Amino acid sequence: MTETEKASATVLRAGGGVYDVQLEDGTVAEASLRGRLKLEQRTGDRVVAGDLVTVARDGDSITIESVLPRRTELARRAPGHGRKAKVMVANIDRVVIVFAAAHPEPKRGLLDRFLVLAESNDLEVLIVLNKVDLVGDDFISEFLSPYRDAGYETLLTSVKAGIGLDTLKQQLCNARSVIAGPSGAGKSSLLNTVQPGLGLRIGAVSEAVNKGQHTTVTSLLIPLECGGYVADTPGLRELGLWGLSADELPFCFPEFADHVCKYNPCTHTHEPSCGVTSAVESGSIDKDRYRSYVTLRTEAVGAPKY
Repeated sequence: MTETEKASATVLRAGGGVYDVQLEDGTVAEASLRGRLKLEQRTGDRVVAGDLVTVARDGDSITIESVLPRRTELARRAPGHGRKAKVMVANIDRVVIVFAAAHPEPKRGLLDRFLVLAESNDLEVLIVLNKVDLVGDDFISEFLSPYRDAGYETLLTSVKAGIGLDTLKQQLCNARSVIAGPSGAGKSSLLNTVQPGLGLRIGAVSEAVNKGQHTTVTSLLIPLECGGYVADTPGLRELGLWGLSADELPFCFPEFADHVCKYNPCTHTHEPSCGVTSAVESGSIDKDRYRSYVTLRTEAVGAPKY
């Protein structure tokens, strides 16, 4: 890129007014934001990890000149008062949710929270059940059946037993994925099978950006050698579903869509002739999934109104 030439770039990290961008030739450089961009009205932060931008060089300085429209956003309402949304990462293709089959034991309620966050942002989901060598087929089937019935894609993996690793790599390469899941699920081990050292790199950088910032949601977009990107989002570690209304919540449970209710809108909690509660009673909708819905709806109803 010459001193007068503009080029496109991908934002890998944004924080504190400094941006790491990957240029078209694959090199990574530090950039600042053009003054006029600071005045633009955008959803949440003006520039986030994953944004596609145009940049220009002036001597040794690189500035972000413009931000291209986002295909997708992974966003939640920023904690605290006000109406500001917090976009954690942009232009992501899917959320890869990793849970361990054992050590630690998987919690459906937490998985449901991750799924609702993805659904509320209209993002594809891949559920990865890791460490499957530690449990039997009956446990796997029982745990995953409600999600498979709801239409979610699932993948079984084990680093120790070499299960599902090639398929996971195919899913991550040539795509932009957010990796999410509880501590101990084996995310770093899985990432290291895709690209050795990647999990360690994400962990080291995440620790660096979080040091002394207990509420940071700074995200990192890490390029993969196979052509894709993996995003690590500290904001996903605290899953209060900011900004999701009680009326919007049913649309985040895809299995509800096939059941017709007499009333519209229907809370799916107490109304007569409710297709959803009838489906729960008949076993067509999983009872644990429904309990997650009721819990999240109670939180949404009691959340501060903005």
